Amino acid sequence: MDKKKDIRALTKEQLREFFVKNGDKAFRGNQVYEWLWQKSAHSFEVMTNISKETRDMLEANFVINHIKVDQMQRSSDGTIKNAVRLHDDLIVESVLIPTKTRTTACVSSQVGCSLDCKFCATARLKRMRNLNPDEIYDQVVAIDNESRLYFDKPLSNIVFMGMGEPLMNYNNVLKAIQKITSPEGLGMSPKRITVSTSGVPKMIRKMADEEVKFKLAVSLHSAIDKVRTSIMPFNATFTLADLREALQYWYAKTSSRITYEYVVWEGINDTKKDIDALVSFCKFAPSKVNLIEYNPIDDGIFQQAENSAIEMYVSTLEKNGIVVTVRRSRGKDIDAACGQLANKS
Repeated sequence: MDKKKDIRALTKEQLREFFVKNGDKAFRGNQVYEWLWQKSAHSFEVMTNISKETRDMLEANFVINHIKVDQMQRSSDGTIKNAVRLHDDLIVESVLIPTKTRTTACVSSQVGCSLDCKFCATARLKRMRNLNPDEIYDQVVAIDNESRLYFDKPLSNIVFMGMGEPLMNYNNVLKAIQKITSPEGLGMSPKRITVSTSGVPKMIRKMADEEVKFKLAVSLHSAIDKVRTSIMPFNATFTLADLREALQYWYAKTSSRITYEYVVWEGINDTKKDIDALVSFCKFAPSKVNLIEYNPIDDGIFQQAENSAIEMYVSTLEKNGIVVTVRRSRGKDIDAACGQLANKS
């Protein structure tokens, strides 16, 4: 038997063509498309405005490879972590982060990761495959449902900061965002979406050329090549000079402020030299620095820097007119905090 095709791999036009070829009206494709995306149908059986005969025909030709939330954990601070089972039984994780004013979905883009950051649990997994657009979309739908159920509000923001490097799965991530922001999908504003990258210069340029409307964040952690390469070995290939050039291009094209994510570790990047390098790196375009609390992954090599080092970063950045915030981690007790995903899965 031929393997059935995942129906969500088809465009609306392809669905319309399928129905015409099978002796039905083209508008039937519109109805099915709406069930698949706006209503996030898990089966053909629920498509009640379509005849039983047509649903049987769809069942005979297609599958809906929908994700399943295998396990949901709730943190003492309200954070929710989902272990998401994919159609081929691989697992990724996604997180719902609530505050008083918003709920944010942190979604994954790869099973494992293409890169090799030494401080990140996900990087210890080999990259098994990229997620499809529908698998990314489904994570958002699941978290939106949880946000409504547990916090009585719709999902307000999305960050691509889960498992994987989004720009190493560029086409599928962009297709997912198109569906998430489309009126025919979830209708979210692209301004509420942030794609976080460790820094792939070629793909940052490509995003700029395509005039994307979502926000960009860069996981930086050091503005000194030698230091950054020691903790993020791929920096030997994608150097800071190349990254800065790509970000300059991004800002010239989009006029969009760049956010840098930055963890300060004891004995690694906690000196005045490190701070001055960061200030220098930030100055070519309007930027914001998020100083993120470090979340251990049980090996003891990386330790959170002293508060005095964090305070030195904050005062120096502010003195130089750079917006800076200190982010406290959420969901540490369930290994849902930044850098911990897949730590104990």
